Amino acid sequence: MIEPWLYPTLTAVAVLTGFIDAIAGGGGLIMMPALLVSGVPPIMALGTNKLQSMCGTFVAMGNYGRKGLIDWRPSLPTAALVFVGAGAGALLVQSIDAKWLALVIPLLLLANAVYVLVSPRMTDEDAHQRLTSRGYAPVGGAIGFYDGFFGPGTGSFFTSTLVALRGLGLTRATALTKFLNWTSNVASVLLFALGGKILWLLGLSMAAGAMLGGWLGSHTAMKFGARLIRPLLVVASVGLTARLLWGWLAS
Repeated sequence: MIEPWLYPTLTAVAVLTGFIDAIAGGGGLIMMPALLVSGVPPIMALGTNKLQSMCGTFVAMGNYGRKGLIDWRPSLPTAALVFVGAGAGALLVQSIDAKWLALVIPLLLLANAVYVLVSPRMTDEDAHQRLTSRGYAPVGGAIGFYDGFFGPGTGSFFTSTLVALRGLGLTRATALTKFLNWTSNVASVLLFALGGKILWLLGLSMAAGAMLGGWLGSHTAMKFGARLIRPLLVVASVGLTARLLWGWLAS
């Protein structure tokens, strides 16, 4: 039973997480603990969080798309594999314990933070691509699977690999990340919904906040570009690393 006062409180939290997700990802670092502290069971918290995240990401994606920052057609093969991967991950996480990932993922997030901090590619300038859009599709599918199965840091992984492998400038990589992240969220929400793992009234209330946050965050990212996105990616990665390690040690 969710206390009535938690609806406006978690909706306000969703504004903040939607803002963060639209720029650098990592909003789950705040939202998941907030849901768990509110008494939402872990698997229901995952499904409900995916619903609000899907709505916030959709608004951010639309804003980036209207500015011409997303190449839709070349990205469709990647989006398709992301959808399939996320669906498979969401199915799997409902049947097994994902706690072992809490030790491995912090190491990947820390490596991601170091790459973002020191790589000369982390600017708004496009660079030489190491993979074509089709070549990147399996990478996107693997990240999609991870998002459906576990999730923290997905946006950072998408953005960093799009810069490193596709040669996209940081703002364009962030924009495409929203499309791929939204795709994985749609797949996850469908699977969680079929499994009855979403608190719909709470999730839709939070979605309204996430949409406002996504709108504000995407406009902010487009205004300030790499000089804002880069430090926030580092902060998000390091913050997620600390949070996951703390959870692993505490358990």
